[in-house]
Amino acid sequence: MAKKPRIIDGKKVANRMRAEMIGEVAALAKRKITPGLAVILVGDNPASQVYVRMKGKACAEVGVNSFEHRLPKTCTERRLLNLIAKLNADKRVHGILVQLPLPKQINEQKVLNAVDPDKDVDGFHPVNVGKMLNGEDAFVPCTPHGCQELLLRYGYDPAGKHVVIVGRSNIVGKPLAAMLMQKAAGANATVTICHSRTKNLPSITKQADILIAAIGVPEFVKARMVKEGAVVIDVGVNRIEDKSKKSGYRLVGDVDFNGVSKKVKAITPVPGGVGPMTITMLLKNTIEAAKRKK
Repeated sequence: MAKKPRIIDGKKVANRMRAEMIGEVAALAKRKITPGLAVILVGDNPASQVYVRMKGKACAEVGVNSFEHRLPKTCTERRLLNLIAKLNADKRVHGILVQLPLPKQINEQKVLNAVDPDKDVDGFHPVNVGKMLNGEDAFVPCTPHGCQELLLRYGYDPAGKHVVIVGRSNIVGKPLAAMLMQKAAGANATVTICHSRTKNLPSITKQADILIAAIGVPEFVKARMVKEGAVVIDVGVNRIEDKSKKSGYRLVGDVDFNGVSKKVKAITPVPGGVGPMTITMLLKNTIEAAKRKK
C-alpha cells in the first residue's frame, strides 16, 4: 500500500470532546451542580505523579472540581479504606479514582471494591464490570472506552468486523473485548483475544480488520503480523533508551509504527493516540456521574 495511512489523532478527538464537555458542565452549573473528581495517590511513583497532575489540569480545563488526596508510601490499608468511605459519603464528589499501582502492603482489589459503584468512574468495580458484561448501563474503563470512541469518531465502526486484541489485562484487553462484542451501537464485532500463550499469533493477527495492541512490549507487532489495509489501535506506551533525546529515552507503542504504517489503512501514533483519550473518558464518566446523581 503506497498511500500514507490515515493517522488517528487522539489529541484532536480529545480536544473536540473536551470542548463539548465545557457546554455540559455549564448546563449542570445552571442546576447548581459542579461535577467533582477525587483522585487518591499513595506513595511517590513518578509516572503516577505525572498522571495525577495531568488529571488535575484536565479537570480545570472543562470546569470539573478536582480533589487531590496524597498519602505516604507507608500508608496502611485501613487508612486508605477510611478515606474512600469519607469520599463515598461526600456529596461534592461524584467520581473517585485510586491511582494504581498501590504499595505492596495494600490489597488493590479490596480498595477498588470499596469505591461506591456509582462513583467508580474508572469502571473497575465488580458491579460495573458485571453490568458491562451484561450489556447494562455502566461506567466502563477509560482506556478501552477511548479506543472505541476513536474508532467511531474516525468512521471505523467495529460492527461485523473481526477485531483482534493482543493482551488480556483487566484494564484494557478483557473490558474492550466485552464492550466490542455487545449487541449495541459501536460494537457488534467478532472479537478474538490473543496473549502470551497464544500459538501461531501472527496467523491470527493477520486476520484482523481492526487490530488492537495492549501488551506492554515495545514495538512487538511487526508489519508481517498485520493484514494489508487493516486499522491499528496501539494502546502501549513504552520508554526505550534514546541517547539522542535530552531525557535519554523516547516513547514507543506496542506496534512497530514505521514498519506497520506502510501496510495499513489507519493507525494511532504513540504518543498522541490513545493516551489523550484515557483522561478525556475519565472526565466524561465524572460528568455522567454528576448527571445521574441529580
